[in-house]
Amino acid sequence: MKFCVCIKQVPDVTAPIHTGRMVLNAYDASAVEEALVLTEKYGGEIDLVLIGPASAKETIRKALAMGATRATHLVTGEGERLDSMVVAKLLADHLAGSDYDVIATGKQSQDTDAGLAGSMLAERLGLPYASNAVGLDVEPEARTLVVTRQGDVGQEIIALPMPCLVTCSNDMNDPRIPTLKGIMGAKRKPIDTREVDALPEGLPVTVVVGIEPPPEREPGQVLEGEPEEMAHVLVEKLVHEAKVL
Repeated sequence: MKFCVCIKQVPDVTAPIHTGRMVLNAYDASAVEEALVLTEKYGGEIDLVLIGPASAKETIRKALAMGATRATHLVTGEGERLDSMVVAKLLADHLAGSDYDVIATGKQSQDTDAGLAGSMLAERLGLPYASNAVGLDVEPEARTLVVTRQGDVGQEIIALPMPCLVTCSNDMNDPRIPTLKGIMGAKRKPIDTREVDALPEGLPVTVVVGIEPPPEREPGQVLEGEPEEMAHVLVEKLVHEAKVL
């Protein structure tokens, strides 16, 4: 089997916003892990593709250290504004005519949570796809990817004919931590670097005007007294202060 996993470098949302620490998108890490599980089970190889500035090479090396085979880095300018439509167009241009069995992406990126690039890419490539996958398996003889996806009211099992595209939830697995051997081996794995000379004409159509931490919540109030008294005060506050009743 031949996988292509589209990955992204994103800000570490667990770190203070001013640190600027960049990491591999958690949803993409789950996509890489699931591709590794399937290629270890059925055989095959995993290509990575990342769109981002030159500084994103460290993120590519991390995914290679997990066990991916090789990578392509589509290099953009530092701080380039890329919305989902730009990403889908650049990836589609790069992947058009490729012979991948499965293209996998994270279901969304943890910086914008847009969750649009995967479906846009599937549309541009004319591929059957499933979103929000929480489990994958393969029927090799039927050349079918069996996708367990989380729907709004339960799980669904979908059989996708290959080639196909799937977007992966971070509830799918626990991505492996690269070993020292994997880290050392990643330094020898090939990264095909290609400059993105210009963004597609007329794009992007969405512009981020700023990023700031959410406002701090006001401290809560602790009511004291007898239960009946506290219930009365609580109802008064909900009616007259919070205005939710």
